Amino acid sequence: MKITVNIDCTPEEAREFLGFPNIQPMQEKVMKQMEDNLLAGIAGMSPDAILRNWMSFNPEKIGDMFKMFGGMAGGAAKK
Repeated sequence: MKITVNIDCTPEEAREFLGFPNIQPMQEKVMKQMEDNLLAGIAGMSPDAILRNWMSFNPEKIGDMFKMFGGMAGGAAKK
């Protein structure tokens, strides 16, 4: 024997009927924070910011970069 029951209700009505909490306000806050973080990250990737970072010459940073590449090449050579 097979019984099929169709219930026509909105998601809010189903949530209330089943006793689940309403997390929409919390979800909206989290989504707003995620959007703010994403937009802040994108602002750092603007062409102006990238060129400013590339054009700022700092010998100490160049030396650190060579050390990093040397360490990576040395580690690969040992394997």
